[in-house]
Amino acid sequence: MSYSLQLYTLRNAIAEDLPGTIKKVAEIGYTQVEPYNFVATAKELGAALKENGITAPTGHAPLMSQDQDEIFAAAKELGIATVIDPFLPAEHWQKAEDIQATAAKLNAAAKKGAEYGIRVGYHNHAWELESTIEGRTALEYFESLLDPELVLEVDTYWAAVGGQDPVELLARLGDRVKFIHIKDGPLNKDNKAQQPAGKGSVPVMDVIAAAKSLEVGVVEFDDYAGDIFEGIAQSLAFLENNTAAEGANA
Repeated sequence: MSYSLQLYTLRNAIAEDLPGTIKKVAEIGYTQVEPYNFVATAKELGAALKENGITAPTGHAPLMSQDQDEIFAAAKELGIATVIDPFLPAEHWQKAEDIQATAAKLNAAAKKGAEYGIRVGYHNHAWELESTIEGRTALEYFESLLDPELVLEVDTYWAAVGGQDPVELLARLGDRVKFIHIKDGPLNKDNKAQQPAGKGSVPVMDVIAAAKSLEVGVVEFDDYAGDIFEGIAQSLAFLENNTAAEGANA
């Protein structure tokens, strides 16, 4: 099991010193990251990743609202193999026809991505799970409309905040889920209350085990009241220690 870090977690530090922040991420022990809105920073970010021996298997970019060719070209430059659309506001998830339109847009984006050798995915928040369409969560209805090559990155914390058991949700979504966001906390919408993995209400290791086709688990904090570098270090230590323990007991 390999772990990555969503760089949005460190957005404030990156705005001040991108190369220095990536160096600190490497020193903590991360060997993979998930960049966000990477078109503008591709050259500087690429240099920093290379210098610190870090790869970026996935990246977040707004495929449904920005130039897809620019996004895929930048992704290719950074070695990103899967570009994930990170966010579509709640109003898009209330009606079947709106979700159908979104699925059609993402299916089209996937066809363009394939021309670059890049896979496409979608990342949820809480509202895709709070809304019900034809007896299913909006996220599951959406998944049923996606072409086979598309993937999901399930934000397991927001799934729980949205009222779903993330373990059961991952089981229902099955092989479509190639990535998850790993975060912990009190399962509410107060981002600053989020905590390092293992410190909150999410059964983190059960969640990871439920994602049977998982390629990478991505650590993320939407916000954090403490020192964010300490937070991401604690999360990685928890994950690596528990993964090693499970391996020893297997």
